[in-house]
Amino acid sequence: MKVSPSKRLSGIAVLAVVTSLVPSHAVAQIKAQVRAAPAPPWSKGILPINRESYYNAMECGKQGGQDPPCVFWDTGVCKNEDFQLAFYTPYKMVAYEVWNAVRQKRPAPTPNYGEAQRTRITVGVNPVRGSKNAITDLIVKRDGRRVAHVARSETDTGPRFTYDYPAWAPTADVTLEMVGKTRTISCLIEKAALAQMR
Repeated sequence: MKVSPSKRLSGIAVLAVVTSLVPSHAVAQIKAQVRAAPAPPWSKGILPINRESYYNAMECGKQGGQDPPCVFWDTGVCKNEDFQLAFYTPYKMVAYEVWNAVRQKRPAPTPNYGEAQRTRITVGVNPVRGSKNAITDLIVKRDGRRVAHVARSETDTGPRFTYDYPAWAPTADVTLEMVGKTRTISCLIEKAALAQMR
C-alpha cells in the first residue's frame, strides 16, 4: 500500500510534536576525584572505626591548618555545575573534632570511640550556587545493581542519604547518580578513589 507524500509528512509532523512533549532527561557523566592526602597515609577506604583508623584520624586532625586534605578529602569529589557532595564518616567525625579544637589553639580532644563505632556513612547533596536543578534522589550502584540507603533525611541545605559500609567498599567501582528534576549527574568512583576515602 502506497502512502502519499502529504500523509507521510503529516505523520512525521505528528511524531515530532509528540516527541517534543516527552520531557528529555539528560545525563552528564563525570569521574570522581578524591583529594590526595599524603599524611597520614590511608588506602583502606571507608571502614567502621577500629583502633587503626581511630588513631590515624586523630593524627589527621592534629595537622591543623585551614583545609587539611585528610579531613576534607571529599571536597569536589564529584564536581559538577548542579550539586556538591559532603561525606560524613566515622573517620571524618574523629578527625574533624580534633582538627576543630587544634585550629582554635585548644588541646586535642579524645573523640568518643563508641559514638564513632555507631556512625554510618552519610552523604549530603547540596545545590551549587546558581543551580536550578533540584535534587530528587541519590542512587548508588555497585556492579550495575542499586544499593539501597538505610535512611534519608531532609535539611535546609539539601537531603542526606545514609548507607552501610559495603556500599562504599573499595572492592568494585561505584556509580553515583545525582538525580535532578532537569538532568542526572552520573559520577564514576573507581576502586582506587574509593580506597582513598576515609
